[in-house]
Amino acid sequence: MADKHDDHDRGHDHGSELSEMQLRVRALETVLTEKGYVDPKALDVIIEAYEKRIGPHIGAKVVAKAWTDPGFKQALLADASKAIGTLGLEQKVGDHLIALENTKDTHHIVVCTLCSCYPWDVLGLPPAWYKSAPYRSRTVKEPRAVLADFGVTLPADTTIRVWDSTAETRFIVVPMRPAGTEGWSEEKLAGLVTRDAMIGTGLAKSADGAAP
Repeated sequence: MADKHDDHDRGHDHGSELSEMQLRVRALETVLTEKGYVDPKALDVIIEAYEKRIGPHIGAKVVAKAWTDPGFKQALLADASKAIGTLGLEQKVGDHLIALENTKDTHHIVVCTLCSCYPWDVLGLPPAWYKSAPYRSRTVKEPRAVLADFGVTLPADTTIRVWDSTAETRFIVVPMRPAGTEGWSEEKLAGLVTRDAMIGTGLAKSADGAAP
Protein backbone atom coordinates (compact mmCIF):
# COMPACT_ATOMS: atom_id res chain seq x y z
CA MET A 1 0.00 0.00 0.00
CA ALA A 2 2.83 2.36 0.87
CA ASP A 3 4.07 2.52 -2.70
CA LYS A 4 0.71 3.82 -3.88
CA HIS A 5 0.14 6.74 -1.56
CA ASP A 6 0.87 10.44 -2.04
CA ASP A 7 1.52 11.12 -5.72
CA HIS A 8 2.60 7.59 -6.64
CA ASP A 9 -0.86 6.63 -7.91
CA ARG A 10 -0.50 9.10 -10.79
CA GLY A 11 1.67 8.96 -13.86
CA HIS A 12 4.78 11.13 -13.81
CA ASP A 13 5.65 13.73 -16.42
CA HIS A 14 9.22 13.82 -17.69
CA GLY A 15 9.65 17.09 -19.50
CA SER A 16 7.14 17.18 -22.35
CA GLU A 17 6.60 13.42 -22.37
CA LEU A 18 3.23 11.96 -21.41
CA SER A 19 2.78 8.83 -19.35
CA GLU A 20 1.08 5.79 -20.84
CA MET A 21 -2.07 6.55 -18.86
CA GLN A 22 -2.12 10.18 -20.03
CA LEU A 23 -1.74 9.04 -23.63
CA ARG A 24 -4.64 6.62 -23.23
CA VAL A 25 -6.80 9.36 -21.70
CA ARG A 26 -5.95 11.71 -24.57
CA ALA A 27 -6.80 9.01 -27.11
CA LEU A 28 -10.12 8.25 -25.42
CA GLU A 29 -10.95 11.95 -25.24
CA THR A 30 -10.24 12.32 -28.96
CA VAL A 31 -12.46 9.38 -29.91
CA LEU A 32 -15.35 10.55 -27.73
CA THR A 33 -15.23 14.11 -29.03
CA GLU A 34 -14.89 13.06 -32.68
CA LYS A 35 -17.95 10.81 -32.35
CA GLY A 36 -19.89 13.62 -30.72
CA TYR A 37 -20.37 11.84 -27.41
CA VAL A 38 -18.56 14.57 -25.49
CA ASP A 39 -18.73 18.34 -25.92
CA PRO A 40 -15.12 19.64 -25.75
CA LYS A 41 -16.28 22.87 -24.11
CA ALA A 42 -18.18 20.99 -21.43
CA LEU A 43 -15.14 18.78 -20.86
CA ASP A 44 -12.94 21.86 -20.46
CA VAL A 45 -15.32 23.22 -17.83
CA ILE A 46 -15.17 19.97 -15.87
CA ILE A 47 -11.37 19.80 -16.08
CA GLU A 48 -11.04 23.41 -14.96
CA ALA A 49 -13.36 22.75 -12.03
CA TYR A 50 -11.26 19.86 -10.75
CA GLU A 51 -8.00 21.72 -11.33
CA LYS A 52 -8.96 25.07 -9.80
CA ARG A 53 -12.18 24.89 -7.79
CA ILE A 54 -12.11 21.34 -6.42
CA GLY A 55 -9.13 19.61 -4.88
CA PRO A 56 -6.87 19.27 -1.86
CA HIS A 57 -5.73 22.88 -2.23
CA ILE A 58 -9.16 23.86 -0.91
CA GLY A 59 -8.73 21.72 2.19
CA ALA A 60 -5.18 23.04 2.63
CA LYS A 61 -6.50 26.61 2.74
CA VAL A 62 -9.03 25.59 5.37
CA VAL A 63 -6.37 23.93 7.54
CA ALA A 64 -4.01 26.90 7.23
CA LYS A 65 -6.82 29.22 8.30
CA ALA A 66 -7.53 27.01 11.32
CA TRP A 67 -3.84 27.08 12.27
CA THR A 68 -3.72 30.88 12.28
CA ASP A 69 -7.20 31.85 13.46
CA PRO A 70 -8.36 30.34 16.78
CA GLY A 71 -11.88 31.65 16.27
CA PHE A 72 -12.16 30.00 12.88
CA LYS A 73 -10.74 26.74 14.21
CA GLN A 74 -13.35 26.69 16.95
CA ALA A 75 -16.10 27.32 14.38
CA LEU A 76 -14.63 24.67 12.06
CA LEU A 77 -14.66 22.00 14.74
CA ALA A 78 -18.22 22.95 15.70
CA ASP A 79 -19.65 23.00 12.16
CA ALA A 80 -17.15 22.50 9.35
CA SER A 81 -19.55 23.11 6.48
CA LYS A 82 -20.79 26.38 7.93
CA ALA A 83 -17.32 27.60 8.86
CA ILE A 84 -15.85 26.87 5.44
CA GLY A 85 -18.80 28.68 3.88
CA THR A 86 -17.61 31.90 5.53
CA LEU A 87 -14.29 31.83 3.66
CA GLY A 88 -15.84 32.94 0.39
CA LEU A 89 -14.49 29.97 -1.55
CA GLU A 90 -15.94 29.43 -5.00
CA GLN A 91 -16.44 25.76 -4.27
CA LYS A 92 -19.58 24.93 -2.28
CA VAL A 93 -19.02 22.50 0.58
CA GLY A 94 -21.53 19.80 1.48
CA ASP A 95 -23.74 20.08 4.54
CA HIS A 96 -22.35 17.08 6.41
CA LEU A 97 -18.62 17.69 6.74
CA ILE A 98 -16.94 17.14 10.10
CA ALA A 99 -13.46 18.43 10.98
CA LEU A 100 -11.26 16.32 13.26
CA GLU A 101 -8.29 17.94 14.99
CA ASN A 102 -5.12 15.94 15.51
CA THR A 103 -3.25 16.62 18.75
CA LYS A 104 -0.18 15.18 20.44
CA ASP A 105 -2.51 12.80 22.30
CA THR A 106 -4.97 11.85 19.55
CA HIS A 107 -4.55 11.05 15.85
CA HIS A 108 -7.53 10.67 13.52
CA ILE A 109 -7.65 8.58 10.35
CA VAL A 110 -10.55 8.36 7.91
CA VAL A 111 -11.76 5.36 5.92
CA CYS A 112 -14.91 4.31 4.10
CA THR A 113 -15.55 0.67 4.92
CA LEU A 114 -18.46 0.25 2.51
CA CYS A 115 -17.22 1.93 -0.66
CA SER A 116 -15.27 5.15 -1.20
CA CYS A 117 -17.23 8.01 0.39
CA TYR A 118 -14.88 10.98 0.38
CA PRO A 119 -15.07 14.79 0.79
CA TRP A 120 -14.56 15.59 -2.89
CA ASP A 121 -15.42 19.24 -2.38
CA VAL A 122 -12.39 19.89 -0.16
CA LEU A 123 -9.99 17.07 -1.10
CA GLY A 124 -10.76 16.46 -4.77
CA LEU A 125 -10.73 12.98 -6.26
CA PRO A 126 -9.97 10.11 -3.84
CA PRO A 127 -6.63 8.33 -4.33
CA ALA A 128 -6.76 4.78 -5.65
CA TRP A 129 -5.52 3.28 -2.38
CA TYR A 130 -8.39 4.91 -0.45
CA LYS A 131 -10.86 2.84 -2.46
CA SER A 132 -8.88 -0.40 -2.17
CA ALA A 133 -10.18 -3.34 -0.14
CA PRO A 134 -6.96 -3.73 1.90
CA TYR A 135 -7.06 -0.11 3.09
CA ARG A 136 -10.77 -0.26 3.89
CA SER A 137 -10.47 -3.44 5.94
CA ARG A 138 -7.07 -3.05 7.58
CA THR A 139 -7.57 0.53 8.74
CA VAL A 140 -10.35 -0.55 11.07
CA LYS A 141 -8.51 -3.60 12.40
CA GLU A 142 -4.93 -2.34 12.59
CA PRO A 143 -4.74 1.44 12.06
CA ARG A 144 -1.26 1.74 13.54
CA ALA A 145 0.09 -0.80 11.05
CA VAL A 146 -1.61 1.02 8.19
CA LEU A 147 -0.04 4.30 9.29
CA ALA A 148 3.33 2.56 9.36
CA ASP A 149 2.76 1.53 5.74
CA PHE A 150 2.47 5.23 4.95
CA GLY A 151 5.65 6.01 6.85
CA VAL A 152 3.89 7.42 9.92
CA THR A 153 5.06 6.18 13.31
CA LEU A 154 3.26 7.63 16.31
CA PRO A 155 4.19 7.36 20.01
CA ALA A 156 2.77 4.27 21.69
CA ASP A 157 0.61 6.37 23.99
CA THR A 158 -1.06 8.25 21.12
CA THR A 159 -4.71 7.31 20.74
CA ILE A 160 -5.67 6.52 17.15
CA ARG A 161 -9.31 7.09 16.27
CA VAL A 162 -10.76 5.63 13.07
CA TRP A 163 -13.70 7.40 11.45
CA ASP A 164 -15.96 5.69 8.93
CA SER A 165 -17.00 8.05 6.15
CA THR A 166 -20.51 7.56 4.76
CA ALA A 167 -22.78 9.06 2.13
CA GLU A 168 -24.29 11.22 4.87
CA THR A 169 -21.14 12.26 6.72
CA ARG A 170 -17.65 13.05 5.43
CA PHE A 171 -14.53 14.02 7.38
CA ILE A 172 -11.47 16.22 7.02
CA VAL A 173 -8.54 15.88 9.41
CA VAL A 174 -6.82 19.02 10.67
CA PRO A 175 -3.20 17.91 11.15
CA MET A 176 -0.96 19.39 13.81
CA ARG A 177 0.82 22.56 12.79
CA PRO A 178 4.54 21.94 12.24
CA ALA A 179 7.01 23.52 14.64
CA GLY A 180 8.99 26.50 13.42
CA THR A 181 6.15 28.01 11.37
CA GLU A 182 5.29 30.87 13.71
CA GLY A 183 4.55 34.04 11.79
CA TRP A 184 4.01 32.24 8.48
CA SER A 185 1.27 33.45 6.17
CA GLU A 186 -1.77 31.28 5.48
CA GLU A 187 -0.63 30.81 1.90
CA LYS A 188 2.79 29.57 2.97
CA LEU A 189 1.30 27.29 5.61
CA ALA A 190 -1.12 25.79 3.09
CA GLY A 191 1.89 24.52 1.17
CA LEU A 192 2.70 22.21 4.08
CA VAL A 193 -0.73 20.57 4.13
CA THR A 194 -0.90 17.38 2.08
CA ARG A 195 -3.91 15.39 0.96
CA ASP A 196 -2.79 12.41 3.04
CA ALA A 197 -2.51 14.61 6.14
CA MET A 198 -6.16 15.60 5.72
CA ILE A 199 -7.17 11.93 5.45
CA GLY A 200 -5.05 11.04 8.44
CA THR A 201 -2.62 8.71 6.68
CA GLY A 202 0.07 11.36 6.75
CA LEU A 203 1.37 14.35 8.68
CA ALA A 204 1.86 17.92 7.55
CA LYS A 205 5.24 18.65 6.00
CA SER A 206 7.92 20.08 8.26
CA ALA A 207 8.90 23.73 8.17
CA ASP A 208 11.65 23.03 5.65
CA GLY A 209 9.08 21.52 3.30
CA ALA A 210 10.19 17.94 3.78
CA ALA A 211 7.85 15.13 4.72
CA PRO A 212 8.10 14.36 8.45
